[in-house]
Amino acid sequence: MALSPELTKQILDAVDAGFEDQIAFTQDLTRYPSLRGQEHTAQDFLHRELQNRGYTMDRWTIDVKDIEHHPGFSPVDVDYSNAINVVGTLRPKTEKGKSLVLNGHVDVVPTGPEDMWTTPPFEPRRDGDWLYGRGVADMKAGIAANIFAVDALKSLGYRPAATLYQQSVVEEECTGNGALAALLRGYNADAAIIPEPEDDKLVRANTGVLWFKVRVQGAPVHVREAGSGANAIEAAYDLIRGLRGLEQAWNDQKGDHRYFEDLDHPINFNVGKIEGGDWASSVPAWCEFHCRIAIYPGQKPADAAREIEDCLRHAAQSNAFLANNPPELTFNGFFAEGYVLEEGSEAETTLGRAHLASYDRPLESFVTPGYLDGRVFVIYGETPCLVYGPLSESIHGFDERVSLSSVRRVTGAIALFIADWCGLEEI
Repeated sequence: MALSPELTKQILDAVDAGFEDQIAFTQDLTRYPSLRGQEHTAQDFLHRELQNRGYTMDRWTIDVKDIEHHPGFSPVDVDYSNAINVVGTLRPKTEKGKSLVLNGHVDVVPTGPEDMWTTPPFEPRRDGDWLYGRGVADMKAGIAANIFAVDALKSLGYRPAATLYQQSVVEEECTGNGALAALLRGYNADAAIIPEPEDDKLVRANTGVLWFKVRVQGAPVHVREAGSGANAIEAAYDLIRGLRGLEQAWNDQKGDHRYFEDLDHPINFNVGKIEGGDWASSVPAWCEFHCRIAIYPGQKPADAAREIEDCLRHAAQSNAFLANNPPELTFNGFFAEGYVLEEGSEAETTLGRAHLASYDRPLESFVTPGYLDGRVFVIYGETPCLVYGPLSESIHGFDERVSLSSVRRVTGAIALFIADWCGLEEI
């Protein structure tokens, strides 16, 4: 049931009243350099902030043994000592409404060369409507929006009339295992919201992603006898060209996949890291390159992996040395299926009302070819997950930034959604 105009205005006004504090909170959170393996300090901060707000807290280190047999698990080859999830729970005096997960990921991608940033990436900078910093858009502003949406209701003397979970998870940028670990720990609800930087829109469908690395062995000789050796770096080029062919073949299939038919290039393949060789005057004995490729919803990661294996095998056959010395393929991160958010759910209708009230325009949806943790809720939790968040620019790039006016409206929409979906009770 829609909220009254009077209550709607009160909630949006409460969000506005607390917004400067929300910006300061976002800046504080952005100062923690929560790169992979370094997320624990940011999680400590969020644990403390949620605990001070009266949430019942759960903080744990992900144990691979607890999740590795689940079909949504992605393989890892890194230490998980600081792969820590934080969940805060608010329970009402009486459960009357529908439960909700507010989810966000605290991990951020590397900065790249810091001298290419206008200002240091972990020193957030405010300039007009924009807030700059690594992870400020993807997605620490979203985590703050989740928290301050509930704070706005509290300032009016209300709390949700259903169980609400605030989740801050890790590993979204590389495996999705953080959200999966939270689900398998028992945290699920009637709906979920993830305020990723989605330009004020709702994600309708999302690709899956695979990460893998390819290692090529060469035959090293002195460069004066280069013709008698085998250059591992140059051989890697042949394999990359083969993978580009697979990318094109998968893009040619877009007409077979609902919601992806009109995208120019839904399947993106990327060589994100390459290294090899030991000496400029030696034919390189080795080369290793790390890759990411997207897959369509409904395409199983294991099936895609077999196609990648077949592609590399075929590409190796065109190189005399590789034909007898095949490359080594390892899947070392995302092994994640894509998802479709089916239209017409009660949760989406509720968000539509909230968005219209906050933005004064209808909610739009779109399709994105990047990974999202929404797949964990939709596929494995059977939960409608609304991935919906603020306008941003240069995520994963230099001078990443988020629009503060957009964040304010998103926060208002989330607060209205909570009031409508969960209901409200007096504190």
